[in-house]
Amino acid sequence: MNYEIVGLEKKVVVGLMKKTTNNNNQAVIDIGLLWKDFLGSGVYSKIKNKTNYKTNYKTIGLYTDYEGDFTKPYKFYACCEVDEAGEIVASLEKKVIEAGKYAKFIVNGHVKNAVGEFWSKLWKMDLDRKYTSDFEEYQNISDDMNNQEIHVYISIN
Repeated sequence: MNYEIVGLEKKVVVGLMKKTTNNNNQAVIDIGLLWKDFLGSGVYSKIKNKTNYKTNYKTIGLYTDYEGDFTKPYKFYACCEVDEAGEIVASLEKKVIEAGKYAKFIVNGHVKNAVGEFWSKLWKMDLDRKYTSDFEEYQNISDDMNNQEIHVYISIN
């Protein structure tokens, strides 16, 4: 898989959080339900100060607070970037994605299947991961769910 090394400034995100694990495909279930709540229950519209609200409907899937490598539990956030957190609705949480060095991958295809295939391939790569914050940024440049562009950032040493 091709990628480029990029330096990112810190990002502040707000969204829903669920602690999960990749064991027994639990993350597939948990993350699917979290996205359903985030997008289907009007949560996205309740978040104030979105950074890209006027230009594009971008959402972020954040993997963080790893208890080891990808085989251990971690927290997943269905969220979006904000200029400042401000007042946060009770069910939402704020998280900071730290500035640093990331491997940036560009994934194209079905919004769910392409991302799942990406992670399966990434886990087999010899990449010097930090396991601090990894995230998917959905570009949403098409209404066609079979033809999406997703930028995936993996924190590296």
